[in-house]
Amino acid sequence: MSVIVIEFITLDGIVSDPDGSGGTPTGGWAFRHGPETVAGDKFQLGSTLDEGVMLLGRTTWQLFSRLWPNRDDPFSARMNAVPKLVASRTLSDASAWTNSRVIDGDLVDVVKHEQRDMIITGSLGVVRALMAEDLIDEYRLLTFPTILGTGDRLFPTDGPPAHLECRSAEQSGAAVLTQYVRAAR
Repeated sequence: MSVIVIEFITLDGIVSDPDGSGGTPTGGWAFRHGPETVAGDKFQLGSTLDEGVMLLGRTTWQLFSRLWPNRDDPFSARMNAVPKLVASRTLSDASAWTNSRVIDGDLVDVVKHEQRDMIITGSLGVVRALMAEDLIDEYRLLTFPTILGTGDRLFPTDGPPAHLECRSAEQSGAAVLTQYVRAAR
């Protein structure tokens, strides 16, 4: 089992409000580069999406539950079909998006006991909780040629160190997709 984090990120490490739905002054930065940069399976999830499980925080899940069920292209069908776990202290009903359920119990325990590969999209609070426990195996980052200077960073300045190896880097529209895996211990 691997825990895979996928994020839209700026050159200066900002991950907050890439689509503008948060209403921040700098929001929507990922979509300024055209749909070809963000559409489809840009993170090359392939069979991981078919055989794994998604883990989402409440805010990301609520955004996605309004977006994905209304789409019918092949990638959207896969997103709708994948089992989804929602980490939330306040949400009790996850029926708005097919194959979703709210986690019952401790997030870290659920991740430690999951047998399938786990994909985390957005969900910065979830990502940071798992970073603190050294449970992230891989980062797939779509880095945009944007510098915001302000916003939530993926890797906080007071976060734990992580030693990673670059597995791949390739241009994807205006962005660059990089894949980093945990370095051998």
